Amino acid sequence: MLAATAAPAPAATPHPAAARAAAPHTATSGPLQDVLLVGNNWDGTADVLHDSGDYAKIGRIDIIPDKAQRLAEIYLNPVKLAYFLGIRQGPGEGHDQFVDDMYTTPDGTAVVASRPSFADVVSISLADGHINWRFPVSGYRADHMAVSPDGTRIAVSASTSNTVHVLDITTGAQLGSFATGDKPHENYFTHDGRYLWNMSIGNVDTALDDPFWDFTKGDRHITIVDAHTFQTVRTIDMRQRLNAFGRPDLSNAVRPVAFSPDESTLYFQVSFFNGFVEYDIATDRITRIKTLPKNPATSEDRTTWVNDSRHHGLSMNPQGTKLCVAGTMDNYATVVDRATLQEGPLVPASTPYWATVSGDGKDCVISEAGADRITAISFATGLKTVSVPVGDHPQRVREGHIPADWTAPSGS
Repeated sequence: MLAATAAPAPAATPHPAAARAAAPHTATSGPLQDVLLVGNNWDGTADVLHDSGDYAKIGRIDIIPDKAQRLAEIYLNPVKLAYFLGIRQGPGEGHDQFVDDMYTTPDGTAVVASRPSFADVVSISLADGHINWRFPVSGYRADHMAVSPDGTRIAVSASTSNTVHVLDITTGAQLGSFATGDKPHENYFTHDGRYLWNMSIGNVDTALDDPFWDFTKGDRHITIVDAHTFQTVRTIDMRQRLNAFGRPDLSNAVRPVAFSPDESTLYFQVSFFNGFVEYDIATDRITRIKTLPKNPATSEDRTTWVNDSRHHGLSMNPQGTKLCVAGTMDNYATVVDRATLQEGPLVPASTPYWATVSGDGKDCVISEAGADRITAISFATGLKTVSVPVGDHPQRVREGHIPADWTAPSGS
């Protein structure tokens, strides 16, 4: 581990939202429109919404058109079936997890999605809903993804094999892979496309959640690799950094993250904590920790918190002045001033499980997994602007682009 060395120097490039807006579309089928994709985990669909303003629904995509075939394969394989049922009873909270993460291809003709219960990544044609390609991940569960700045490569965490696969987004061909800590989760490409970060969260499917048993959660660290050779250039275990800051009580399982626009500062949530951590990459030290309010109605029994999450969802506005936090188990979201770390109004929300930025950069958009809707919160005022119904148990919300004249295929 290169704990004493500085992280790879990031390029001083625009915030990801600005970079996406400036990136040329390589469409072959006419003009494209920017949209928000909402992955409905339990019903295996993705809702397509306007990316700002009223967030009106444009259509819905079936992410599991091959459901019968996949289930037949699983039920004929005892090992696959054991993991399938384990996912249902563990992270699925009694439900199958059919869609976790999704991105559109550079030409806007397909959506690429990870499917946890089917342990794969698929490309779905936006024209007719058929599967262009399918990539089974190593192990038995697919998780979070990230897309490269040029939109051509996609990284997916294979959470039971401690591996990240990097695929060609158009063909599904594997370009490379690398090993991670236990249960790889969030992925992040740097703006210049040079490095890929992965955050492993350890075992979240055990009841040994008391701090005394923390060691049973496994090896949790950040892995930074060269995004072209897939060789590890650095690992970061936040345990030592948290201890040095005087917070040995906090978990070192790094959950959702948000980088500052210049990628000099990392903000991240950790398991079991109602708040977030600020980490200076160049000096390799934690600089501030923000504790956010608890909901008095939230149980203090950590085994009741979904997959070890207390707060799960973090994003930053394009100017780098505000953070948006999904207070998952405390049933609120809030906008935090980055300079002072003062939170704004606590906006009531039902199990908010993700936070992203609207296409125009004005709003934070959260998924409310407990209410089957997304809600937009103004970065300027910290107040809710609109809520829109979506499918069953929304989680990941991502920006994408699709043909301007797109209508959902029949049967979606």
